[in-house]
Amino acid sequence: MIKKISLGLLIIALSTSCVSKKIYNDLESKFADLKKENRSISDENEELKKAKNKLELDRDALNKELAKVKSEREKLQADLVATNKNMDALKASYAALEKNSDESLKANMAKNRQLLEQLAAKEKALALEQEKLSKNAQRLQELEDLIAAKEASMRKLKETLSKALNGFEGKGLTVEQKNGKVYVSMENKLLFSSGSWAVGSEGKKAVVEVGKVLGDNPEISVLIEGHTDDVPYGGSGPIADNWDLSTKRATAIVAILSENKAVNKQNLTAAGRGEFSPLASNTTAEGKAKNRRIEIILTPKLDEIANMLNEIN
Repeated sequence: MIKKISLGLLIIALSTSCVSKKIYNDLESKFADLKKENRSISDENEELKKAKNKLELDRDALNKELAKVKSEREKLQADLVATNKNMDALKASYAALEKNSDESLKANMAKNRQLLEQLAAKEKALALEQEKLSKNAQRLQELEDLIAAKEASMRKLKETLSKALNGFEGKGLTVEQKNGKVYVSMENKLLFSSGSWAVGSEGKKAVVEVGKVLGDNPEISVLIEGHTDDVPYGGSGPIADNWDLSTKRATAIVAILSENKAVNKQNLTAAGRGEFSPLASNTTAEGKAKNRRIEIILTPKLDEIANMLNEIN
């Protein structure tokens, strides 16, 4: 496809006196830059997914470690009970030994002192383990509270978006919460004409409403994904294929969101997925329509959670 476009550009350059070789080269260069940028964004998205999986694995490992510490604490407590029983027996024995000879008494007293020292060492070890367990339990509770607060915040964000976009119900727009994120999905019939990345007036209204909500939530990371069906792109011009088109469309949504001065531009990421992440089968017209969409994925920032995980021993 890239070769065909390049050949088409060459023919146009040769047949039209208004188009110079420099313009042709510029178009080729811009096309290469767009492909490179798309690959970079896709790689960054994969890294974010790996980071999330690592956080979840770390949390599971901490829960296992907590269970292990609890088990060790119970064992130490059992040892303490047994030692206390031994101590009581020793005290009784000590009373009886007072009637024995001084030599036997001294030997038994030395043994008692040794057992008492062992008991003190075990009590000290138990106290240290209990202190460590208490600190970890406190940090884990703080972590659970923080995660719960993040989930509640995302539920509230989903409700706010649903209310803001209520007027677009039945027009190919849905809002849902899953996996700790909020997904705003807009079918292309609401946003774009076939083969175009220019957002229509009705679609722009919906995107502007999303931007208003994002302006009130500056700590939310926003990933805008463009998706197509599996019908190959048949247009002409600077677009190479469906992947390129989906990236252009995602970037067009970013441009509209960026018009809102309250939106934190550093939180916005545009990505093209082409036809490679369908929602439905492309064997039917209805399935194709569902697959032609823009997804705005809202994610809470996890830096604070990651820092807390690093602090837990």
